[in-house]
Amino acid sequence: MISSSDLGRIDKSSMHKVYDRWPEIADEAYHSEFETAGFVGIDHIVFTGMGGSGALGDIFEAILSRTNIHVSVVKGYLLPKTVDADTLVVTTSVSGNTVETLSTLNLAKEKDCKIIGFSSGGKMESYCLKNKIEYRKIQEIHSPRASFTVFLYSMLKILHETLPVEESDIKGSISSLREIQRKISSNNLNNSNPSLELAKWITDIPLIYYPWGLQAAAIRFKNSLQENAKMHAITEDVIEACHNGIVSWEKRTEIKPILMQGVDDYIKTKERWNILQEFFDDKKVDYKIVKSVEGGILTKLINLIYLLDYASIYKAILTKVDPTVVQPINYVKSKLNED
Repeated sequence: MISSSDLGRIDKSSMHKVYDRWPEIADEAYHSEFETAGFVGIDHIVFTGMGGSGALGDIFEAILSRTNIHVSVVKGYLLPKTVDADTLVVTTSVSGNTVETLSTLNLAKEKDCKIIGFSSGGKMESYCLKNKIEYRKIQEIHSPRASFTVFLYSMLKILHETLPVEESDIKGSISSLREIQRKISSNNLNNSNPSLELAKWITDIPLIYYPWGLQAAAIRFKNSLQENAKMHAITEDVIEACHNGIVSWEKRTEIKPILMQGVDDYIKTKERWNILQEFFDDKKVDYKIVKSVEGGILTKLINLIYLLDYASIYKAILTKVDPTVVQPINYVKSKLNED
């Protein structure tokens, strides 16, 4: 098991303490004094960002998937050619210096579209102020990935006049974060902690199967395992995997499957889950099921992200790895002459 002293000794910059406060951070962000930004006549929103900022685009795409607004998520340098006067481009970089996101911001300025930028400062702040682009400065907390909730709920507050998201859904998601906090925080380092138990189970290379609606949580978990625990991870859509990926299980492998299931998945998706579990049982493949909580899509996703992010931190501690340090990312940035 992990002790409090293990956390203090290995997690040198105390990332876990930020995660312990995620529900409070979310609540404070949503009830902040940020000036709202209302955009009218929008039928297309493009969310641009990389890493933790890119994960924000994924979750907004899921939240808006059943609305009349078309959503694009850009994790790169270029914007879709469909950007026009009825498009809102939302550029997010926690540091404010992400070169890919700054590229999309510059391209958006050249087009006849609406724009808003979010960062903790950096080049994005300077660029937006210089060019009179709508901009909001949000405080970074510890690191871009740990700042997920402060950015998500600040953006929900600032864009509430533009996004068709009910306030009751947002407040409900924060309440659900408080409920799971008691189970997974560093104040509960025992066998009743589901994040810690999952971290202990994960070995070798986890393969995260997910239904389409929970893709944002699956991608975020993969990224968090890679950054925090410094381990390889794979994601696959469960329906698509039944047409290709399942064949690879004919051979013995060190891959460990995690089945990320929604409590109210589509009936045909539930059928696939049952078939996949029967297949794994027959092949004697050890797998883990992670289920979402009840509630709307925002509640489901933020709870899964909280539980799974914390599992990646615990996995780092179990393997005696500092979850904060990301030297290979710094190496790539140095080669690109990024700040």
